Amino acid sequence: MNKKKNQGHLIKEVYPDSIAEEMEIEAGDLLLAVNNEEIEDVFDYRYLIKDEFIEVLIKKRDGEEWLLEIEKDYDDDLGIEFDNSLMSDYRSCSNKCMFCFIDQMPPGMRETLYFKDDDSRLSFLQGNYITLTNMKQKDVDRIIRLHLAPINISVQTTNPELRSKMLHNRFAGDKLKYLDELYAGRIEMNGQIVLCKNINDGIELERSIEDLSKYLPFMRSVSVVPAGITKYREGLQPLELYSRQEAGAIIDMIESRQHGFYEKYGLHFIHASDEWYITAERDFPEEERYDGYIQLENGVGMMRLFIDEFNEELEKVKKKIKRKKLKNNVSRTLTMATGKLTYPTLKSFAARIMEVFPGITINVCCIRNIFFGETITVSGLITGQDLIKQLQERIHNGEDLGDVLHIPSNMLRTGEKVFLDDVTVSDVEKELGMKVVAVESSGKDFIDAVICDDYSVDRNNENFAYIQAYKQKGAE
Repeated sequence: MNKKKNQGHLIKEVYPDSIAEEMEIEAGDLLLAVNNEEIEDVFDYRYLIKDEFIEVLIKKRDGEEWLLEIEKDYDDDLGIEFDNSLMSDYRSCSNKCMFCFIDQMPPGMRETLYFKDDDSRLSFLQGNYITLTNMKQKDVDRIIRLHLAPINISVQTTNPELRSKMLHNRFAGDKLKYLDELYAGRIEMNGQIVLCKNINDGIELERSIEDLSKYLPFMRSVSVVPAGITKYREGLQPLELYSRQEAGAIIDMIESRQHGFYEKYGLHFIHASDEWYITAERDFPEEERYDGYIQLENGVGMMRLFIDEFNEELEKVKKKIKRKKLKNNVSRTLTMATGKLTYPTLKSFAARIMEVFPGITINVCCIRNIFFGETITVSGLITGQDLIKQLQERIHNGEDLGDVLHIPSNMLRTGEKVFLDDVTVSDVEKELGMKVVAVESSGKDFIDAVICDDYSVDRNNENFAYIQAYKQKGAE
């Protein structure tokens, strides 16, 4: 072993009753090797421990090294959690894309918001989209050897010269060759095209769709999304928003090709993100055209799924009320805050809930994005300060917003009660005098949050038992 190179991977936790605990491995120990092979990252680790007999080299906290021989079932895990879940440093982006959102961030925010990752391993672990420019041949060979999939790729264009220009990286065009190798290795892929007006649309988009379709069926989907444009673009490539007519033309181009792909491969393959349909003021495609919502987290089909879930759940509620002959007299006033993009849909949902429950008053408030600029319309980029200021204005104008504020959970950092600008949920509650409830994105969650909150339901109400039962998963 090259001891200078191999510093090992710090073990943060050993699970009770695990193989590691049985072998007296402890938190604070270092994993140096498995089967005499050094571990580059978590993928090496997972691959190497899949066997019925392995040798694990551990360095104890006192410096002593133990070579442990372990017999186990093939798929048994050792029961170790590492200090770094990737077991490696993250790879930062080497591009300067003309549409990069991070380059459009205002100064003075927390440092982590300015980090650009472009790490293929995060594509497998978290679903991130990567450009391939950080990858070397050995990385591609390793993906094929370990059969890691799916890999999500930000293509932007299949024109090599244009891709180099858009990514501001002279190697970006050459890296498209890796698509051929991943296809030959039968690696499942998903693609993304961030569309910039008069740059990679029109004929260039047609070319990209045609070129990428050659990787079917292993490239299972390609999404087309508009570039996000904030007010902080000084010194950057000028970009324009798409008009309603232009968004409609993009949809027409995409939909005109879907049927042919589906006939041949059973996949519609190329998809317009929800924002195009909202901009074009068109209905979203039916569920079947999303191929199982392959790119849901990329904003493709999110609204269709939300609408269908809401419709299904509301019908269930209406049938329960009718069947049980309950008086739908739940009474409360609440406010929902959302971004411009989803405001019309939530407004219509609220109206339909109020028809079923006349005692409920729902104020749906469209929060303008002053922080990033009003060209940013998604709820996930609304800041706490914009939320507070605009709702305070309504309160000062005499509007009754109730004592509960519902916000989409994507306004907050994952697993935390903190907005993008470091304003906390507690800050919002204090400033507005309202309870803040973060609501998940499903239609059922939306309805549950309106009619089933413990803190807002009158416990003397004759429907309280029904409402409580309705909350329980599995309740009819």
